[in-house]
Amino acid sequence: MPLVDEDALADIELSIVMPCLNEAETLQICIDKARGYLESSGVVGEIVIADNGSTDGSQDIARKAGARVVPVSARGYGAALIGGITASRGRFVIMADADDSYDFTALAPFVEKLREGHDLVMGNRFKGGIAPGAMPPLHKYLGNPVLSGIGKLFFRPGVGDFHCGLRGFNRERILDLGLQTSGMEFASEMVVKASLAKYDIVEVPTTLKKDGRSRPPHLRSWHDGWRHLRFLLMFAPRWLFLYPGLIALILGVVLSAVLIFTPIVVGGVGFDVSSLLYTSALGVIGYQSVLFWWLTKLYATREGFLPASDNYRKLSDAWTLERGVLLGIALFLLGFIWSIVQVVGWSNVEFGGLDARTAIRGAAPSAVLMIVGFQTILMSFFAGILTIPRKAQPTSSQDHA
Repeated sequence: MPLVDEDALADIELSIVMPCLNEAETLQICIDKARGYLESSGVVGEIVIADNGSTDGSQDIARKAGARVVPVSARGYGAALIGGITASRGRFVIMADADDSYDFTALAPFVEKLREGHDLVMGNRFKGGIAPGAMPPLHKYLGNPVLSGIGKLFFRPGVGDFHCGLRGFNRERILDLGLQTSGMEFASEMVVKASLAKYDIVEVPTTLKKDGRSRPPHLRSWHDGWRHLRFLLMFAPRWLFLYPGLIALILGVVLSAVLIFTPIVVGGVGFDVSSLLYTSALGVIGYQSVLFWWLTKLYATREGFLPASDNYRKLSDAWTLERGVLLGIALFLLGFIWSIVQVVGWSNVEFGGLDARTAIRGAAPSAVLMIVGFQTILMSFFAGILTIPRKAQPTSSQDHA
């Protein structure tokens, strides 16, 4: 069936959404290909152009070609797509750029997977083929492999091309994720949140050819690459805070515990009390990082940014403000008592000179215990603030309209 008219809105199965910002050179051919797919396949669908403020006549081109233009005032790739997806009327949505780099006549594998019940169907350009000149070497051999590798390590979505711009999904399921990023990192947000929500994600091979525009693309390699990486790290507090923190904490505690009692010689290099100061600092840094993980996870799960596992819920329920404060006070007092013992020992020599190595071996653990104790008290109160019960916010009847 061809594109539907207003009387058949309830029967729309597929919305093909394209973000658009001054794409007059390639928009017509993209719409024609998408229309050709709908007409040849019999899929009941619509073509939605999410216009982000074009000044080159793209809107008129789209309307004359039979597409529906949705103006999106908020600027950015993600903002345009969110506006287009929200305004779309199909059960399924397939999105892709309007630069003629993706083949809108080859959407059948995406529709097939969506009909099978998969929530998100990702294209994989590395399996389908990348035409010469279609992807800059920096993106092909560094940017995409590195960011996709980090994404696979952190979130395990089961896809190999984390940032492919051609993808299909169940509209309602994606809207339920509450996607918010307005820039290029929108592509990462969709996969990350779908993975965290345990959505059914699959991929199909797709091709990428050199886009048909004479102007440079909107993508800014280093700027947008950093935004993607930053987003991946922010949604993976275990990798950003917990794992590095635990490594630093364990190393700091173990090495400090040894150096408190005796120097260490490794390969003819000696490590003594000066090293003890650094290992103590390493332990404190590690502990701080673990605390940051806890507070980040607490906030993110409470606000719905991250899901909470059963183990985390049990731990969160067991850790109360009062228990945290008591633990912090205990650690602080232990360090304080240790310091009093050191002062008493100093008084035995009438507060005269002390052996520097002996003094530091006693002072370092005392200082560390007082520091981490005080940090634990502060963290417990901050966590208590984050978990203050709040009145439920009313939901808008316009959501997902």
